[in-house]
Amino acid sequence: MKTGRVASIQICTGHRKPMLSCETIEAVKETGLKGDIHAIPQSTRQILLIENETLKALKIPPGAVKENITTEGIPLMSLSPRQRLQVGEVILEISKECKPCERMEEIRKGLQSDLEGRRGVLALVIESGKIAVGDPITVV
Repeated sequence: MKTGRVASIQICTGHRKPMLSCETIEAVKETGLKGDIHAIPQSTRQILLIENETLKALKIPPGAVKENITTEGIPLMSLSPRQRLQVGEVILEISKECKPCERMEEIRKGLQSDLEGRRGVLALVIESGKIAVGDPITVV
């Protein structure tokens, strides 16, 4: 069984605003993270997760690439759409891989191509609850 943990949590409170770091957050079923601009019912981009191992390898701090949940110890890029994760009290369902966009070039020249195939995964909230830094992440 694949397991990991939540390394950090961030929300975006507005278009092009910096990410706001949180110790805990509430995930709302079929919507996303409370207070995040991407918390939109029926959206495939309710939550973005990326591996901290990727960020460290690229020398990028958590939240810089606009992810909501930075993970450790779980190979996100090996997960398939419709696979589910237990993250704290919350159940997430992988919707698709997140493709690096041109905005990554604003962070660092060449970052868009550096993130190809490891930008993270997008997920939907299947069951509401709280997520905290340090919570376990388990594939269910």
